[in-house]
Amino acid sequence: MSKATRATKILDEAGIAFTVHGYDYDPDADHVGLQAAQALGEAPERVLKTLMTKVDGKPVCVILPSDREVSMKKLASASGGKSAEMMKPADAERMTGYKVGGISPFGQMRKVPTIIEATALAQERVYVNAGQRGLQVRLSPGNLVSLLGAIAAPIVASA
Repeated sequence: MSKATRATKILDEAGIAFTVHGYDYDPDADHVGLQAAQALGEAPERVLKTLMTKVDGKPVCVILPSDREVSMKKLASASGGKSAEMMKPADAERMTGYKVGGISPFGQMRKVPTIIEATALAQERVYVNAGQRGLQVRLSPGNLVSLLGAIAAPIVASA
């Protein structure tokens, strides 16, 4: 497994401090993000999952803790839209250039608006996918937000 991906190259070029962490990816896991957190020995609120969605038909990248679900209503509102839905996996792969389970918010084929769950900013360090299944980068959530130009908003569904 290569530890140099489009995502890590973007981070390097931006001068962002990060570390790369590999783990045994389980394609049969019910919840890939939770499986990553468990494999890394980290709390699920620190291991963030990247989802590709559509708000009013336009692509939006969503980043949230691996143990939470996105509220489509809150996502639409945070994006200034009326409705939101998950993007089909094949469309997400085509748009990002990454395989599902390895989609990074960094280095996607097309720059799209990004929304991050606001509670993630309370963590000292977070993990996001490094652009390949079984590979994560750890960095400060502030750097994650600034490099992506992300909007922080409460977008998780109520428990």
